[in-house]
Amino acid sequence: MRARHRFGSTGAGVLALVLAASLVAGCEADEGAVPPRDEPPRTAVDRTLTFAAFGPAPEVDAYRSLVSVYNSLYDDAEMEVVSYSSRQEFMGTMRESGEVPDVFLASGRDLKWLEDRQVLQPVDQLLLERGVDFGDLYSRDSVLAFSSESRLQCMPVGISPMVMFYNTELVDFDAMVRRGLSAPAEEGLSWNFAQFSAAAEFASRPGRNTKGLYVDPSLEGLAPWIYSADGQLFDSSTEPTRLTFSDDSTLAALETVLPVLRDPRLTLTPAQLERRSAVEWFERGKLAMMPGYRSLVPRLRDVPGLQFDVIQMPSVERNATVGELTGMCVSAETRNTAAAADFLVHMASAVSVRRVASEGYLVPANLEVAYSSDFIQPGRAPDHGQVFTNAIRTIVLPPLLDDEPELELTVADELEELLLAPVLTDLEALATEIDEESRTILDPEGLAEEQSESPTGTESP
Repeated sequence: MRARHRFGSTGAGVLALVLAASLVAGCEADEGAVPPRDEPPRTAVDRTLTFAAFGPAPEVDAYRSLVSVYNSLYDDAEMEVVSYSSRQEFMGTMRESGEVPDVFLASGRDLKWLEDRQVLQPVDQLLLERGVDFGDLYSRDSVLAFSSESRLQCMPVGISPMVMFYNTELVDFDAMVRRGLSAPAEEGLSWNFAQFSAAAEFASRPGRNTKGLYVDPSLEGLAPWIYSADGQLFDSSTEPTRLTFSDDSTLAALETVLPVLRDPRLTLTPAQLERRSAVEWFERGKLAMMPGYRSLVPRLRDVPGLQFDVIQMPSVERNATVGELTGMCVSAETRNTAAAADFLVHMASAVSVRRVASEGYLVPANLEVAYSSDFIQPGRAPDHGQVFTNAIRTIVLPPLLDDEPELELTVADELEELLLAPVLTDLEALATEIDEESRTILDPEGLAEEQSESPTGTESP
């Protein structure tokens, strides 16, 4: 299942269409000349533009430093930074106020909301006019994620796949091999579900009160396992109307992975999770493995004595994972498009991306930086930082949703039962319940129509 896009089915085709559409538009205007922009005369107000960034303080500070450099180099505008601690805080503020910054970071998950409200100005033509060549420099998945209608809506910035973090003292692959257990041939490379299961058993030691694994009971947490086991999460890759937990392929996937993922001998119990989060148990050396994103790395590096590494998500039938994607967007309402585009080019330069990547949170969509020491950071944990870039090609992009948080909240209780209930009596019935609950968010009109047509009883004669 891929992201919503209404053009070619491969990354190369998408890239070609995005570039061709922009180049044709430019040629039609004046045989390759940069078309004049129909913008109002500059005013003092037009010279002040806002840039909204979100994330951990060190990463936002990196963006601030780049804004300072831009302001020292360009006279056409003065960029002001507005910062938020998280994507949720930023989107909540923008939804409530209706005010859109001139340039802003955006999650791929919010692209549909932004598109539907027509707040985006496509950036492909703006970038091409300024000599930014996508070519092979950007992850195709990141270009796919931020493209629609054959246009690049936002400049790809980050693409972080979910990988498996593991405590190297609790999960010792060499020791597993010596005991005759199945383990990855080389650390940092791919592994299968049987090897993952063996590692969870190996690391679960009642005498030391350690548990082998934890998977978050959420759609995001379950998605890699379902996709890897050849199941599907939604009934459509473009306009989903329900989840598909009760479909044969997804049920089969759950029957394969749940016996391990919900085994109380191997995973954290509800009582343990009430006392501390999974990340806190991992930091204490009591949890061996947990899925996560690159943004977790700096926090774990700060834990004294913690030895950790990363490996790709286990392959059940195929390699698959999910990802966090970020892009840099330009408001359709900005009164200084030229300055906003110049700022975008400044922020997209390899020098700028290296500055942000050096803080350790970002997996750059710019492949030149992603394969550089600025991102890999040899000598610092994790030892196999290249796992993040290697796993990009296994990301499955789900359909874009306008109400993803509401969907997660609607099925939260059922997903907790799926992974944390002491006894799972009827998987198929629970899966059907999850799918039906999802329709209240994904297909409320269709559900209401079915309910109105369904008789609720018969009248007495």
